[in-house]
Amino acid sequence: MEHPKHLPAEERRAVTVEAVIELAAEQNPSEITTAAIAQRMKLTQGALFRHFPNKEAIWQSVMGWVAERLLASVDQAAGAAASPLEALEAMFLTHIDFVARHPGIPRILFGELQRAGETPAKRMVKTLIGRYGERLHTQIEAGKASGQLAAEVNSVAAVTLFIGVIQGLVMQSMLAGDVEQIRRQAPGAFVLYRRSIARLEE
Repeated sequence: MEHPKHLPAEERRAVTVEAVIELAAEQNPSEITTAAIAQRMKLTQGALFRHFPNKEAIWQSVMGWVAERLLASVDQAAGAAASPLEALEAMFLTHIDFVARHPGIPRILFGELQRAGETPAKRMVKTLIGRYGERLHTQIEAGKASGQLAAEVNSVAAVTLFIGVIQGLVMQSMLAGDVEQIRRQAPGAFVLYRRSIARLEE
């Protein structure tokens, strides 16, 4: 990708995040070096470190970018839906589309969660999952209140299952080396999820 050498600081940081995500789609994220990032951006490492004091700061920016973009996308999708169940489906498919467009992101997230000990980036991943879960919990409770979802549904378990289905689809597409597989399998997977939480028609 081509990037002008003189960009405002915020734009330079955004371009750096894009470079890391692209590299993560091609190789093990833990093996991405600052030299490789700088090379992808056609910069020197010195120029890169003018915006980031170290590699950990770059990873924090990546996590912040992911959280902001993903949550904004699912919020927009849910906001346009006519009911809680439709909102859940819209959030599910929007999340799938986000991953399909940025295949390096799940590799980075899984990599951070596997790291020993606490790091700022790892804490950000946990915070993202928590904030995402809160949004799902709100929709599930609204669905139960409206009668769309079965009253006996355990909301915490339903949130875990929702996220787990997406993670499973992501892992399978990564193993298959086929990013588009996740788009093909997502609609059918959501049908099964919906059946597990929806109120049975009398």
